[in-house]
Amino acid sequence: MFSKEQVLQQAIESIQLQSASVAALGAFVNDYFAEAINVIYQCKGRLVISGIGKSAIVAQKIVATMNSTGTAALYMHAADAIHGDLGMIQQDDVVMIISKSGESPEIKLLVPLVKNFGNTVIALSGNAVSYLATQSDIFINCTVTKEACPNNLAPTTSTTAQMVMGDAIAICLLSLKGFTEKDFARYHPGGNLGKRMYLRVQDLIKLNEVPKVNIDSTVRQIIVEISGKRLGATAVLDEQEKIVGIITDGDIRRMLQLHSDVDPLRAKDIYSPNPKCIEEVELAVQALELMREYDITQLIVTSKGVYVGMLHLHDLIREGII
Repeated sequence: MFSKEQVLQQAIESIQLQSASVAALGAFVNDYFAEAINVIYQCKGRLVISGIGKSAIVAQKIVATMNSTGTAALYMHAADAIHGDLGMIQQDDVVMIISKSGESPEIKLLVPLVKNFGNTVIALSGNAVSYLATQSDIFINCTVTKEACPNNLAPTTSTTAQMVMGDAIAICLLSLKGFTEKDFARYHPGGNLGKRMYLRVQDLIKLNEVPKVNIDSTVRQIIVEISGKRLGATAVLDEQEKIVGIITDGDIRRMLQLHSDVDPLRAKDIYSPNPKCIEEVELAVQALELMREYDITQLIVTSKGVYVGMLHLHDLIREGII
């Protein structure tokens, strides 16, 4: 029979067990760990990561993390390796092999073959006395006391530990390489993460109208401009086409509350002076920061101080910046 309380308790116990196992990994961050980092950092080739079973899936994830943070990495399935894929390994590569037991038949076949090539072998294993651990050049321990599986069988806590240790290696290498936000953007041009790193204001306003009125424009002209350009505001320019202010939907509403007769009013009577502006070459994420700081939804966009358009909060939402 389904028991909500029992299910929730089991889930909590699983999380707590894995959390404790991850915290215990700190004891294994030692001289061997530092040596592995140095070997990978000094490597002139790629980091080839291999595994079998669930460890192979972990290997794929670590490879993806390495490649996206500046360490060239390659995934090689242990079973495929002994059936031809060993050709992936080049002379200057470092090979990392992941295995909980370190005793899988494929692993025991793979290790001597790689060592015969002369490549450095780093073992990431939960068994310090295993074949993999004792035959590798560098052993990184990721032992866990118990799997989260009630039968202590299904790889759960052990694969989490492998993943966390792999992430720790990647972060150390990232730091050593001086990997920056610009580098990150170069490797992540797609998706919202990439957009936050490279998308600029000028990219967002290309299809936008450019609402503007002069200081003597009537209320009717202002409302038509704001409504027609669909950006919720308009810039106000003087005779020299210089920006003097902005009129928003909110300004129009406040004007109507204050004045029963709006016919005599002009833009110069309504606009808010010193509007917040941003140069078109600035990053879109900087525009978002400005909007948040001043609690506004529009920014006037300039090119070397000259008015070129308007950015709306909706533009940022549409591109996934928010």
